[in-house]
Amino acid sequence: MTKKQRREEQLVPMQSPSMKSWGKPADLPKKDVVIECGWGRIIFGHTFRDNTRIAEILRDEKEGYRDIAFYLRDPQVVLSYAPQNLFIDPSYTYRLWLDEYQPLQETTGMFSIRPLHPLKDIDRVNWIYSIHDMVPSDPDFLRDIRQKRCIHYWVAVENASEQVIAVCMSIDHSAAFDDPENGSSLWALAVDPQAEHSGIGLQLVQHVAGYYKSKGRSFIDLSVLHSNEAAIELYQKLGFVQVPVFTVKNKNAINEKLFSGPQPEGKLNPYSTLIVNEARRRGIRVDILDPVDNYFRLSFGGMSVICRESLTELTSAIAMSRCADKQITHRLLQNAGLKVPAQMTATTKEQNLRFLETHGNLVVKPADSEQGLGITVNVTSPDELMAAIDKAEQFSAKVLLEEMVEGMDLRIIVIDYKVVAAAVRKPPKITGDGQHTILDLVKKQSRRRERASQGESRIPIDDELKRTVSKAGFSLETVLPKGTELEVRKTANLHTGGTIHDVTPRLHPALAKAARQAAHILGIPVTGLDLLVASPEKSTYVIIEANERPGLANHEPQPTAERFLDFLFPQSIARSIP
Repeated sequence: MTKKQRREEQLVPMQSPSMKSWGKPADLPKKDVVIECGWGRIIFGHTFRDNTRIAEILRDEKEGYRDIAFYLRDPQVVLSYAPQNLFIDPSYTYRLWLDEYQPLQETTGMFSIRPLHPLKDIDRVNWIYSIHDMVPSDPDFLRDIRQKRCIHYWVAVENASEQVIAVCMSIDHSAAFDDPENGSSLWALAVDPQAEHSGIGLQLVQHVAGYYKSKGRSFIDLSVLHSNEAAIELYQKLGFVQVPVFTVKNKNAINEKLFSGPQPEGKLNPYSTLIVNEARRRGIRVDILDPVDNYFRLSFGGMSVICRESLTELTSAIAMSRCADKQITHRLLQNAGLKVPAQMTATTKEQNLRFLETHGNLVVKPADSEQGLGITVNVTSPDELMAAIDKAEQFSAKVLLEEMVEGMDLRIIVIDYKVVAAAVRKPPKITGDGQHTILDLVKKQSRRRERASQGESRIPIDDELKRTVSKAGFSLETVLPKGTELEVRKTANLHTGGTIHDVTPRLHPALAKAARQAAHILGIPVTGLDLLVASPEKSTYVIIEANERPGLANHEPQPTAERFLDFLFPQSIARSIP
């Protein structure tokens, strides 16, 4: 068969090139091939003579794992044996022919790709999977990965920090079952959504494709959800073409969103969705009252609570007003002996300039805004001060001037007056590649943050961005030298592109105590305290504000949604029977 004929054959409806030339299953070198992958099993359906056997194996799936039946000749027949348990996965299969494959993009040198190290990479790999709501891989399986002849796990590692920023798995079909068509496949690709570099997923796919090309394999296949437009665009750029191959999976809790269809109530943001999903898992009734502004009602055991994200009826109007006005928050905490930065309300020009002269570096912010709106950081000159006040006045009639305290931006989540999670928030940062302008890199980073956060996080292209870049000695049109890192904003708010990194296990007891005390002083049972600290492991701090509606998402692996529902409905907590 010529290459042209082979390409044309991909377009024949309902007939996979991986099936036509194979004849009957009895003609294959190995029969009934099932490969353990660490997060589930790949069932190579075209190696089975009996469709009922495929259905039986799928139904024998272990709890908490995700099995996949791939290359099915007759998916509709497999489905007919257990229609109440199985479904056809709404994904496309894409194939890259390796004989003519050429890399699309050169490596940047900012990160490297290597096989997974079973001793030092496992926790980080599973953290990345958890961020994407993917099934983590069994640590015992990964510890023995070098003994698996047909399976490889690959990781992308940032050269500067040696931190894993992406992972995928691949199967060598020839090693797995003497594949007559000499193929391979790629699975479980996930990239850290907070990684600074662009092109990580592309480079990872290119590396795996190059590896199998060097081994003489003919093609590499992968499965991608039909709605994952960004991934599909990436694969098509690399030369992947769609082939008519179908996949069947189990109707389990992990796959629910794939077979249950869209929720009729309307789309909620990630902060509400996290809570709603946990409520449904517990059997708590959920009624969406206003999907636009994320109001929903939770009902359980005769009790109902209306929520807006993590704000509930259990937060009093008094507590909410104390948190909403940053000046009141500051005064109450200061009077209680907690450490806060120096602060004043913007008044006359002379008094404002005197405060700037006293402290040298200021933060200017509206007294009652949220999500980082109207805030200007690192104000050091009179002209900057006047411009920052004008900007803040667009969001609040009262503007606050606050001494700029150097330190790490720490968010502590307090639920029921207990510390549940702590995370360091970092401003958005880009890394130069010597080819793209700062503006291009910001746009790429912003698109990646937006996709990862379902539209909740992006880097605004505004005057604050230009000011921050200018203070660093660049312009948006500058081509940032390769390897040069640049913070493009000084605020670490997630809504303006910031990233968040869990530090709960390392939190100093003094910081946890201050957060609990602040929540009690404000009388608010669910809050996010923002602190500036030298380190989460040291006792020094200042509290800069309290949030009455903290986002509970992005704090993995801490159980923020679980503790939130424990607080609302303690009777819903699962208890073992003695």
